[in-house]
Amino acid sequence: MNLISYITKYTQLPIKSVENTVELLNEDCTVPFISRYRKERTGNLDEVQIGNIVQYKAQYDALEKRKAAILKSIEEQDSLTPELEQKITKAEDLTTLEDLYLPFKKKRKTKAETAIKNGLEPLAKIILTQKSNDIAFEASKYLSENVANEDDALEGARHIISEWINERTDIRNQLRLQLEKFAQVTTKVITAKKDDEKAQKYRDYFDWSESLNRCPSHRLLAILRAENEGYVRVKIAIDDDKAISNLAYRIIKANNSCTPHLQLAIEDAYKRLLFPSLSNEALKAAKVKADESAITVFSKNLKQLLLGSPLGEKRILAIDPGFRTGCKVVCLSAQGELQHNETIYPHAPQNDSTGAIKKISSLADAYKIEAIAIGNGTASRETEQLIKRIQFKNNIEVFVVSEAGASIYSASKIARDEFPNYDVTVRGAVSIGRRLADPLAELVKIDAKSIGVGQYQHDVDQTLLKNSLDTVVESCVNTVGVNINTASVPLLSYVSGIGPKLAENIVAYRNENGAFTSRAEIKKVPRLGPKAFEQGAAFLRIKKAKNPLDDSAVHPESYSIVKQMVKDQGIALSEIIGNKEVIKKINLQQYCTDTVGIPTLEDIVKELEKPGLDVREKAKVFTFNQNIRSISDLKEGQLLPGIVNNITNFGCFVDIGIKESGLIHISNLSDSFVKDVNEHVHLHQQIIVKVLEVDIPRKRIQLSLHKQ
Repeated sequence: MNLISYITKYTQLPIKSVENTVELLNEDCTVPFISRYRKERTGNLDEVQIGNIVQYKAQYDALEKRKAAILKSIEEQDSLTPELEQKITKAEDLTTLEDLYLPFKKKRKTKAETAIKNGLEPLAKIILTQKSNDIAFEASKYLSENVANEDDALEGARHIISEWINERTDIRNQLRLQLEKFAQVTTKVITAKKDDEKAQKYRDYFDWSESLNRCPSHRLLAILRAENEGYVRVKIAIDDDKAISNLAYRIIKANNSCTPHLQLAIEDAYKRLLFPSLSNEALKAAKVKADESAITVFSKNLKQLLLGSPLGEKRILAIDPGFRTGCKVVCLSAQGELQHNETIYPHAPQNDSTGAIKKISSLADAYKIEAIAIGNGTASRETEQLIKRIQFKNNIEVFVVSEAGASIYSASKIARDEFPNYDVTVRGAVSIGRRLADPLAELVKIDAKSIGVGQYQHDVDQTLLKNSLDTVVESCVNTVGVNINTASVPLLSYVSGIGPKLAENIVAYRNENGAFTSRAEIKKVPRLGPKAFEQGAAFLRIKKAKNPLDDSAVHPESYSIVKQMVKDQGIALSEIIGNKEVIKKINLQQYCTDTVGIPTLEDIVKELEKPGLDVREKAKVFTFNQNIRSISDLKEGQLLPGIVNNITNFGCFVDIGIKESGLIHISNLSDSFVKDVNEHVHLHQQIIVKVLEVDIPRKRIQLSLHKQ
């Protein structure tokens, strides 16, 4: 099976679309570029479909690489037959491939290998053919210096048969099927650790049993974490007697003196070789599925977070709240530049609320502050209440902003490079303010898995997680577009075709030569060649450029099309921007060519209507219930405002303005069956919840979604 056939088999996409997409990928085109600017070649595939092609292309390449290594290994052993070579070449998955390779794999010294060296292989074949009525007599022919008696000879022969059984692909597949259908995952608490305080969060799994194929992602990952932390033992179990009986049915065809030895060999093969290997394989496969499910949830959450509502270019006063150490205050320009910082002490033990109010009020006047951002950590509610007591001269909106990951950023190299002369507290406050202005631009500076919207993100495959999250960040950055004259190196590095090194070169060029005035000038950046320009130019925006298309998603390669449209309408380029009446008159068919079709032309006219339109909603002010200060203030039946701060497969967590987030279990999201939590709520959505249950000792809050 060739690459294109392999991909189309698993994606069910048109062959021509797959062929052209693979060609573009081989030409080093990025997924965002292909999905946006090569629609005619791909048949209008979206980012998800192109991402699937990328995934299966990588799988195919890995499979072919493994085939080559296996063929070489078997050939070096002089064991490669034409039939085996054909089977290996035709294998379509790694499991089949590894089963074919199993008999030729270099192993540790085994009991079977020792028996073969002692000349017992012919005896094993006699037993397996099941034609001898006196196997003890046959065994007596194989005694030697290393084989003392008939019992030793028969035991050695059984070891050889056990290994042969283990290497049979049909038997392995039969047992795989049984495990897939009937395997149970069971847990038992480690008695010595049963009463540990940290073990209590896993107490549901102290004595647990469940069908492996029905165990949801979050539960399997919790069970495996409990095992890794040493609180439980995990086992995979099936009906052993039934499994052995099924093997015997396949192997035993007679009833004579060979039969008991075959039965013993089957039991040994099952217990010592087959079940340990394949049950471990089944658990690993379940873990892979659980990882993929958790990563999918994390990716959806991350996308929603990155595309969170920006306030835009406003002058912001940001506060990182605290009690004993005070509240760090910074003033930022509309472009996010740090203009001022200091610390106020409105809370215990200093309790200088009067001084704090005066200081905030004077800073708001001095720096013409338009909005205030307060971190949602320790002392957040108290600080918010203090700010709302201030009578500002102008209308200043107050926002509470998630601090998740801010401490990671403030101690990072990126933060040190941005603010070498300030400590982590100042950097953290700056990050809070910038998150309000533009969540995407700020959050790309933080390792995605530290942002706090994942489900068991430290337990899943870290390479898979990183690749998936990088894809999400890249998609979000290129969906929104980047202002090349204000973007940081981390933000620029996610732009299609740019990467970290070119991002550094862009910023260095900008610092040396001033702001870019046109997209054409981007070509002057050192080492930014034609390919990088082709891939990235349309995602880089230049505000107030002479050519208005430089602040749009229209690709420079299509400028000539717009120029012709404008000429045909008899107006200037500036007159067509946002002019829906003129745009409606354009006959798109007139501009179709061999390479440019209706999909691209429709994208162009959409941009002409609203060039550089930000797909994100604007930030909205939100207020928690001011009477709820701690979990002890909660009562069953209360209706409270909240903000969704994390989404999992089993429900969503909601910030209701106290230290503990409440859980809306999936069963409490709707009156009907909920398949996907994301269909009912999204990250940072402002909702009303009803308190169902409050468990103060365990600090757990059960909520339901209140229909407004």
